Amino acid sequence: MKSAPIAALFKRPRIGRRLAVLTASLLVISVCIAVFKTVGFGTDPCSTFTLGVSARTGVSFGTCQLVFNLLMFLPVIRFDLSRIGIGTIANMAGVGYAADVCMGLMAAVTPPGGFSMAARVLLFVPSMAAFLVAAAFYVAADLGVAPYDAIPQLAAARTSRLSARSVRMLWDISILSAGFLLGSTVGLTTLITGFCLGPAIAFVSGRVEPWFR
Repeated sequence: MKSAPIAALFKRPRIGRRLAVLTASLLVISVCIAVFKTVGFGTDPCSTFTLGVSARTGVSFGTCQLVFNLLMFLPVIRFDLSRIGIGTIANMAGVGYAADVCMGLMAAVTPPGGFSMAARVLLFVPSMAAFLVAAAFYVAADLGVAPYDAIPQLAAARTSRLSARSVRMLWDISILSAGFLLGSTVGLTTLITGFCLGPAIAFVSGRVEPWFR
């Protein structure tokens, strides 16, 4: 049955610990996205696109994120249900709306003229580190991948002409370019997530994997 891979996720060892790590990771990612938006150094490719759509349409970031994820969810359902889990649903339905709340809180404490450059950097540096670690823990919890991440994985599995890394780079660049054309900021955050997220996931996953056995 196609539902078997999903059911198997709930029979994983240390499921309580996995769910706790999943929840904490997604909350941290949401806060970091709000900080990235506030300091103006860009965001990750997926958020860059959905923030651009939100700015153009007036629809909340959370709703744009949900709709975009739902569209990407369809081919995942069609071709590989093994990639779907509670982490998939929590990511697509929760991160955007949690980030909306955090953006509202950030707006309430932002000075009328905006934060100074020094304050923006002080906010950015720990947020960037927290984002990389939280994203790595999200992957390490292994309860399903985000629809955005599943699409290039599906594409890479169905082509022999390009490596998985090349497919992922093309995917990120395409989404990022669309976000830029929609008016989103592309900056330091974008570069760091593009070059450092993969190594951060590998580094953290290798060290925390025993926690989930």
